[in-house]
Amino acid sequence: MKTYFEYSLSTSPFDADIISSFIWELSPEGIVEEETKLIIYSQTKIENEVSELMVSLINKKVIEDFSLDEDELEEKNWNEEWENNLEIIHVSEKIIIKPSNKDYVKSDDQIVITINPKMSFGTGEHQTTKLCLLALDKYVKKNQKVLDVGSGTGVLAIASVLMGAEKSFAVDNDEWCYENGIENSEINSVKEKVTFIIGEINDCQESDFDLVVANIQRNILLQIKNELKKKLKSDGILILSGLLDIDFDIIKPSYEEIGFQFIEKNQMNEWISISFKLM
Repeated sequence: MKTYFEYSLSTSPFDADIISSFIWELSPEGIVEEETKLIIYSQTKIENEVSELMVSLINKKVIEDFSLDEDELEEKNWNEEWENNLEIIHVSEKIIIKPSNKDYVKSDDQIVITINPKMSFGTGEHQTTKLCLLALDKYVKKNQKVLDVGSGTGVLAIASVLMGAEKSFAVDNDEWCYENGIENSEINSVKEKVTFIIGEINDCQESDFDLVVANIQRNILLQIKNELKKKLKSDGILILSGLLDIDFDIIKPSYEEIGFQFIEKNQMNEWISISFKLM
């Protein structure tokens, strides 16, 4: 009988969004956020990796201490169990994200994005996804071409088309995300307008994008800033997230020095999005 590993992680202080963002770096199969702890699912044993990560967060004064319990359980459809815990998310009065196994009757002016997450990042629960969606709703115009870098479920690329973009491209280096993105584009009837690419940003051969969105960690955004610039047309809009408020004073000047003009910063709890225009 095959088994999988379930980890119960508590920290003090406990912030589910911040802690889960670090845990995703270990590529677990899924994370369920509970009121006082995270439940982490993995096909392989990652107890040491989680412990080492938590110790590093203690050293960085992100947390003070943690507890971690491990169970080895008989394999079951924990992906389905995780999906069943997902709820319909009202990003705003206009933007709704719903799991594929939930029903929702939309009003005429609402944009409803249906996601079958399959453990990919981008279910809409995380503040950075919500911040990106709100920014897209503000900046996407009809007939534009949009690039989503680090696309996860494809929710941002799909949303941009539903908001009026003529075409979007979604890039992620994870094969699971690539397959899930295609599935979600089919669910939302935008398959012909969304192109999914497995790889890094330079694996997308297109350029002259009207808008680029990248919901990735700070260190990656610093590494690929010149590649992001090359993808944008003059006066194009760049939306960055995956960032904490403490990252703002690092990201803003770094992008300004290569020709971006700061437009605005938006925030939900500790998480932020930053919007720029390419001058």
